[in-house]
Amino acid sequence: MPRAIRQSDLEGYLDEALAPEEMARVELALRRDRELLGQVRAIHARRNSGVHTLGEIWRQGRLSCPDREQLGSYLLGVLPDELADYVAFHVEQIGCRFCRANLADLESQQAEAAEAAEGRRRKYFQSSAGYLRREG
Repeated sequence: MPRAIRQSDLEGYLDEALAPEEMARVELALRRDRELLGQVRAIHARRNSGVHTLGEIWRQGRLSCPDREQLGSYLLGVLPDELADYVAFHVEQIGCRFCRANLADLESQQAEAAEAAEGRRRKYFQSSAGYLRREG
């Protein structure tokens, strides 16, 4: 029997903070259940009226998420151990989609930078090859 949709599931759905499988499960339930859809509309209306719970403010502000600089330092392996452990837990265990997306973006930038640096090295070497003397 499928797990019931809770208010926290609906809030996570609106914040796009659920795992993809959970997002799909909630969306399917919303398509089938008008009462559940009414609950989502009520949450959305409450949020738009300026009434927020502490949990909503925490989630919307992503207060538990490391910032982009910390994520970059995590990739480079230069964070203090406690913070590195937190980032690893946040990304790997909690599975924060936003931080995972940030990490993926930083990793691709890092890879692009490495490729560009290698290309520059190759061009420098090729342009200076005629200036190298052969010992013989």
